[in-house]
Amino acid sequence: MNLPIAPPAFDATTGPRSRHRADRGADIGAGCALVLLELIALVVVFGLWALSGFTLDPAGTARTDSLWNYLTAAGGIGLLALVAAAIAARAGAVVTVVAQATMAALICVIVVAGAAAQSHQDRWCRDMPAAAGCEGHG
Repeated sequence: MNLPIAPPAFDATTGPRSRHRADRGADIGAGCALVLLELIALVVVFGLWALSGFTLDPAGTARTDSLWNYLTAAGGIGLLALVAAAIAARAGAVVTVVAQATMAALICVIVVAGAAAQSHQDRWCRDMPAAAGCEGHG
């Protein structure tokens, strides 16, 4: 006996609007690797800033550089984190999206706090140029 065959039901996994998720293992690996690379880049940027005030001359005065250029570099790292989050969202890599959005938010907080601190230092040295740490500031 031949029974009639029903037409196939709608399948959302095929066609031009098919949605797929990235492999969970690759997603976790990419998210962790990107966070690690961004943390290394931040350590290098702010390590260079800290080393700018290091001198081996006992008679010399050690003074760190202005933070503005280093904050710009950190902001660039944050921008790359946002781009990585957007690409991961398009690929369906949820873990990477969360990790990159968290890193972008963390970097934003660091940049805002650093800008506030450097602005305060600039204002302090403009008002009292003879204050400690202000020699040659500008």
